[in-house]
Amino acid sequence: MIYGERLKAPEYVYPPDEWRVVEARFYPDFLPATETIFATANGYFGMRGCFEEGSPVFQSGTFVNGFYESWPIIYGEEAHGFAKTGQTIVNVTDSKIIKLYVDDEPFYLPTANLLSFERALNMKSGTLDREILWETPAGKQVSIKSRRLVSLQHRHLAAIHYQVTVLNAEAPVVISSEIVTDHGDPTERTGEDDPRVARGFRGRVLLPRVNYVNDRRTVLGYVTNNSKMSLACGVDHAFDTECPYSYTSDCSEDSGKVVFSIDAKPRVPIHLSKYITYQTSRRPQPEELCERAKRTLDRAVRQGFYTLLAGQEQYMDDFWRRSDVQIVGGPTAVRPTAAIQQAVRFNLFQILQASARAEGAGIAAKGLTGEGYEGHYFWDTEIYVLPFLIYTSPHIAKNLLKFRYSYLDKARERARQVNQKGALFPWRTINGEEASAYYAAGTAQYHINADIMYALKKYVSATGDDGFLHNVGAEMLVETARLWVDLGFYSERKDGKFCINGVTGPDEYNTVVNNNTFTNLMARANLRYAAETVEALRDQKPAQFAALVHKTGLEMSEVEEWKKAADRMFIPFDERTGIHPQDDGFLDKKVWDVKNTPPDKYPLLLYHHPLVIYRHQVVKQADTILAMFLLGEEFSVEQKKRNFDYYDPLTTGDSSLSACIQSIVAFEVGDPEKGIDYARYAVLMDLADLAGNVRHGCHIASMGGTWMVFVYGSAGMRDYDGRLSFRPRPPKQLERIRFPVTVRGQLLEVDIQRDTTTYLLREGDSLVIQHEDEEIRLSTENPVVVRPHTTRS
Repeated sequence: MIYGERLKAPEYVYPPDEWRVVEARFYPDFLPATETIFATANGYFGMRGCFEEGSPVFQSGTFVNGFYESWPIIYGEEAHGFAKTGQTIVNVTDSKIIKLYVDDEPFYLPTANLLSFERALNMKSGTLDREILWETPAGKQVSIKSRRLVSLQHRHLAAIHYQVTVLNAEAPVVISSEIVTDHGDPTERTGEDDPRVARGFRGRVLLPRVNYVNDRRTVLGYVTNNSKMSLACGVDHAFDTECPYSYTSDCSEDSGKVVFSIDAKPRVPIHLSKYITYQTSRRPQPEELCERAKRTLDRAVRQGFYTLLAGQEQYMDDFWRRSDVQIVGGPTAVRPTAAIQQAVRFNLFQILQASARAEGAGIAAKGLTGEGYEGHYFWDTEIYVLPFLIYTSPHIAKNLLKFRYSYLDKARERARQVNQKGALFPWRTINGEEASAYYAAGTAQYHINADIMYALKKYVSATGDDGFLHNVGAEMLVETARLWVDLGFYSERKDGKFCINGVTGPDEYNTVVNNNTFTNLMARANLRYAAETVEALRDQKPAQFAALVHKTGLEMSEVEEWKKAADRMFIPFDERTGIHPQDDGFLDKKVWDVKNTPPDKYPLLLYHHPLVIYRHQVVKQADTILAMFLLGEEFSVEQKKRNFDYYDPLTTGDSSLSACIQSIVAFEVGDPEKGIDYARYAVLMDLADLAGNVRHGCHIASMGGTWMVFVYGSAGMRDYDGRLSFRPRPPKQLERIRFPVTVRGQLLEVDIQRDTTTYLLREGDSLVIQHEDEEIRLSTENPVVVRPHTTRS
């Protein structure tokens, strides 16, 4: 496959540090990528890994989750039901700038004489650390140390500790701490003709409403021009040194500055702590937000940087206790195990940064690391990221499902816009409205409904949170089931089977097709879960059932129709080849010559008209193969093998969502070599910049897939209908894989070695799991069980 040909990006440092991503010297050529790699975020807001000095820079991005500007979508030809309004995340006020001058000479990285340089993303402490030794043209040596964190404990707060020490002389030192709103084009395309890159804005986005300075504090307030959202950004400072100093402060409507002038003495450190807050609202009320900013900054200054750092480290300790995937390599490992371990932890850390404090919002495709895909939420969250969160941070998973529920009324409205009953969740959105201007690869992906309901079922099964299902999930199930029944029909030409035509599955290289296998299978699961849930409520929770009927106008005759449609759902199958066609017409198309397409002509969407692609058997991302993973109980072992062998050579890897799924299914069908190859590609997607576009942000879904590669792939975990089972398939390149999963409030540790797997109930009273075909009961009296493997890779 073409994946291997893309493994060509340089390492950051060798040998790699398992807990830190280290840049050992200044690499200006890699600046766009390292700004993404060294991003810090907490799910509410994030900062790209730009240097405090403000330059050099590719994009000095600071993003608040869900804070967007809207704009009219212009079509050459309009049609009924097309999305009308686009949404793009806003690159907001830059608050991290700290400029340094020694002897009135600016510290500027590209021309500075650097005696030493190290920058590191510390995944143990949740910080971005930098240490530099700079020799000025006059021979004065200056130590510069900085530590940046976006607080995981305090949702609206970030902090930077900046230390300067002149080592061998006296010198006048100036530190200028600044806050700047760039009212030019905040998301310029940089000349790229790539639909995955965010659009630029015409005209000013952030309209100034409030600005003031109070001693070392600056606060700015804005309202967006079209979406009418409000923003407040504030900074405050603590300063400490034994050197004589003075400072001045000023601000305007788009900037603020606190300038410290110090008479530096040899080896006497100068400490600056900068506290940063962002507050946003969907209503135009910047004055009130500025008051919130004041309270946040008061608390931060009172607590101090090291208290915030201690809280960050405590949060990270708890996260890794619940989430770490530990890997030990064997003698035949293809790459140093430390590199894989580092990459796995980097991926999990970035998921945390994208989701931890995303209360009331979703997870953007790029998290908060860049402007790619315009800050939109896709199905990535439910299918690729939620499995990790459900089994490690179920409270975050619940928040994300609650966010989807908060947009249910808009999903109902969207269904009406496309002439359907029930609710249709948007394919890509920030505010709950459909923002995809290309309906064939957007609106037509009705499977988004079933994806969300699939995640709901997984969450409820893994947590036992029936209250959430009954009070929140059931309403979504009713409305999504209504859409499927209205969308499909019983076809006489297919022996009265229930068919769903004119849809697009996960594979966007085959659009508006009839009976996409993935969609039909997922719709059937959605319908059955809806019927099962409603009937259980009717029989066991009459008060909650009555509330559901009141909210939805449900009639039980609808439930019978859901069950009928599910039972008669048409699932494509070709007797001649013994495979499931991706859709009704897929096998009648010409096969694309994937093998002989030059690597520099991928992704195909950038080099070929869509119609050319649509006429061929070629797959952008796992589709039928994904269905075999998500709904594996619907396929026999033989069917999985035949389907995998057929679709794998047709899959281009043009989507970052493929490799992890191909890896999992390759392990399952007995092809561990491919499993490892695809796993390596998924794990190194961003650190090695395999897709060539990491400058625009991390691939958060692929990062979620990294966890699934080890847990669902190597460990063979399956969780159908709440039954947790394992069929370990340890690859020969690894000696050991160890990870925790949280199941119904209990913490299970799975430790897979070459010949045995150990199951340890680390927290909890009793848990029943399955190892291969044996049921195992763990308890406080019997918390550890060791079992041999019968499956070999």
